[in-house]
Amino acid sequence: MRRVLGTAVAMALLAQSPTLANEETGEPHLVTQEMMDRWKEDLSNWGRWGPEDEKGTINLITPEVRQQAASLVTEGISVSLEREISPVHIAPDAEGPLPRAAVIQRMLSGWPTRTTGSSDQLTISAHGYTETHLDAFGHHLHGGLMYNGFPAEEHISMEEGLSKGSIAAFGDGIFTRGVLVDIPALKGVPYLEPGTPIFVEDLEAWEEATGITIEAGDAVFIRTGRWQAEATLGKWNIADVAAGLDASVIPWVHDRGIALLGSESALSVKPLPETTHITDPDDYLPLHNLALVTFGMPLIDNADLDELAETAKSLNRYTFLLTVAPIRVSTATGAIVNPIATF
Repeated sequence: MRRVLGTAVAMALLAQSPTLANEETGEPHLVTQEMMDRWKEDLSNWGRWGPEDEKGTINLITPEVRQQAASLVTEGISVSLEREISPVHIAPDAEGPLPRAAVIQRMLSGWPTRTTGSSDQLTISAHGYTETHLDAFGHHLHGGLMYNGFPAEEHISMEEGLSKGSIAAFGDGIFTRGVLVDIPALKGVPYLEPGTPIFVEDLEAWEEATGITIEAGDAVFIRTGRWQAEATLGKWNIADVAAGLDASVIPWVHDRGIALLGSESALSVKPLPETTHITDPDDYLPLHNLALVTFGMPLIDNADLDELAETAKSLNRYTFLLTVAPIRVSTATGAIVNPIATF
């Protein structure tokens, strides 16, 4: 039975939740480079679904999981989780290199020179901290290897793109139960302060408060209130300072069997907290990068979860059918996507 989420109840749950501690040292939330390196071995999904697998944790979305997700559609209400795109426009006859922007639009035909319609060309950068996009496995590497051990030197080319680990691996679409984890709602604030880490006890307090248990095959979306924070505080360099999941959450994510994680930035908290001692440049976004490479878990970055949060609150319901259908570019490292939540 679902319970109404109240601020007082949520705060009490947070106060009662035990603080996770590293079993070896007893220091809360400690993550060292040695631990990260061990997790890359002990929590690896390489070979789990075969030596040539390119779908990773999407394999956890079984036909049964899809059928159960379809049964969640009872209200017929759909919500987009994509940020609206405002492209940079360039003139049809512009010469020289293109400006650096997430999306560039060049009109090829239209009013008044063509009175029967119009056409354009879009140039899209799939990554960064503005547009909502899906990361493919070739986007990140550990020691020159992408998910499932595919060597970058064999499968990534500046001339031809990716021959393994591309966005095309998810061409059949992602169709599963989505779960919203709204940490500002849990803590009774409009948004988390930039740089706030989210710990396992926060995630489990949310489960307790909503009556939800995150399960294998779920797509989990972590709301920090980034867009409300930007509207209130003004924009800042989100690459350097962002609320997000602490590195100590990594084993929990693996053990729950999550198929996909989405967030309003790049998932990981920045800067790294004082309890995180990581030196390997491959781990600059600890959970984000390890999820892609070690788990083989695709990620949705820069989602807009505000309308989703409002809808979920109004329905007192934080699970929904998630559908995502990326374009099938056989050599691409990612794609801008429009995830849809349907209640």
